Amino acid sequence: MGFVALVLGLCFGSFLNVLIYRLPRGLGFVKGRSFCPKCKKKILWFDNVPLISYVLLRGRCRFCRSPISLCYPLVEVVCGILTLLVVNKFFFSVSTLDPFLLFLSLLLVWGLLVIFFIDLKHQIIPDKIVFPLILLYSIFIVFNGNYSFLAAGIFSFVFFFLLYLITRGRGMGFGDVKLAFLMGLSLGFSGVIVAFYIAFLTGALTGVILILLGKAKFGQKIAFGPFLAFSTIIVLLWGEKIISFVQRFF
Repeated sequence: MGFVALVLGLCFGSFLNVLIYRLPRGLGFVKGRSFCPKCKKKILWFDNVPLISYVLLRGRCRFCRSPISLCYPLVEVVCGILTLLVVNKFFFSVSTLDPFLLFLSLLLVWGLLVIFFIDLKHQIIPDKIVFPLILLYSIFIVFNGNYSFLAAGIFSFVFFFLLYLITRGRGMGFGDVKLAFLMGLSLGFSGVIVAFYIAFLTGALTGVILILLGKAKFGQKIAFGPFLAFSTIIVLLWGEKIISFVQRFF
């Protein structure tokens, strides 16, 4: 089962690469085959095998020989590993299997990966990823009657919306506000508070490091979505252990 999950993740990672490239450019991601960004030639099906094709082509386009971004195999590998971790947690490590929760968790992690890379490069958090996930989690909450998660979503939205108003959009974008709502819906109160702490901490540390290295200036806007996405995945996978550790520590 673990091997199947890993292969599934690699395959979906290839599809996520399509979303990461096309969504910020307003291109349709369902119709049309993948193509080389340089020469625009359509990629042959046997050159589109996750990870393997990149290795066989030695990281270059078959036609124009221009370098293929290392981001493509990276997304595939990370997606494969995260898919394996999610399946291991929600399929093997729970007393009662909830197929819909497993499905939702996979969609969440895959969506957060897309958000991570798009926001990192373009400072955009696509609504086409966030809104469907918000809808699915809202439906799941209603059917399960666990309205504390809905309250956590509203709390997260209001908290980030206030930060958005106070900073007049300079501290964070409205996309972060919508992503925070999704975080609350998926993690609940305790989980989302931990996720916010991790996001703000890693964001601040990264900002300081970039300034010290001369890669950024003080006051320069840095995309916050990647840190929110990262912290959500961490809490989704290991939130119970983190919260348990914090409770024992204090």
